Amino acid sequence: MQTILISRLTLAAAWLFVGNSVFAHDDAALDKVKGTHGGQLRMAGSYHFELVVVSDNKEGKDKPVAVYLTDHGDQKVSAAGTTGTATLLASKARSTVALTPAGDNKLAGVGQYASDPQMKVVVSVSFPDGKTLQARFTPMATAAADGH
Repeated sequence: MQTILISRLTLAAAWLFVGNSVFAHDDAALDKVKGTHGGQLRMAGSYHFELVVVSDNKEGKDKPVAVYLTDHGDQKVSAAGTTGTATLLASKARSTVALTPAGDNKLAGVGQYASDPQMKVVVSVSFPDGKTLQARFTPMATAAADGH
């Protein structure tokens, strides 16, 4: 009887472990999910970052950059007291945009960038508790896959 109970507990623990890895939020899985604000989603620690950039800025003019913060349950995480940067690499140019709180769960800034299909963005967010998290994005790759 005791060995059956141990076997069942071991099996249950194995299913929990396997089940959690199946639902992991890797970049490929997140690229299949449309962000609430139309941006690309990435995991950063226990948070989701959603990056929103202008996709039709071919001239490289000053345009907005926004990052929305949520938890894994897609609940808003307050941006109060946070700071951040978005480093954009596009069209052989690099620019860094300072991000400041701009609403409930939003960090925003303005920077000069072109909407290059090869654009890469590194977002770094510092939280009030001193923790800093980063996420890497390819926002135009997602837009191209969606047909935009």
